[in-house]
Amino acid sequence: MSLHPLLQKTEKLEIQAYKKPKDFKTLSKSHVAFTGSPQKHPHNSNKVILISDPFSTSAFYYEFIKDDISYIEELPNLVDPNGETVTMGRIWVKKGSLGIRSNPFIVEDTRK
Repeated sequence: MSLHPLLQKTEKLEIQAYKKPKDFKTLSKSHVAFTGSPQKHPHNSNKVILISDPFSTSAFYYEFIKDDISYIEELPNLVDPNGETVTMGRIWVKKGSLGIRSNPFIVEDTRK
């Protein structure tokens, strides 16, 4: 997978079965949806990392606590030019939950 050089490759997150909500309209009142490639957190088993666009040159990722995720939808997988597939999903996170958005970058002198 062609991840940004600063992102650490982790194991794929096995998407567990969550109880499907009866009504997505009700779910959207109490939750916010985020889309990306779900991955296991490399150091904390109670957290999930969601890479927004795993093949982008300027990828960023979200970090959420598992207990704040109420529902996960599986989306079509992405395939890179080398034929490697990446699992994609939409996660529904409770409003008011703490999330982290990280945008790794390389520090350089841009005056050159």
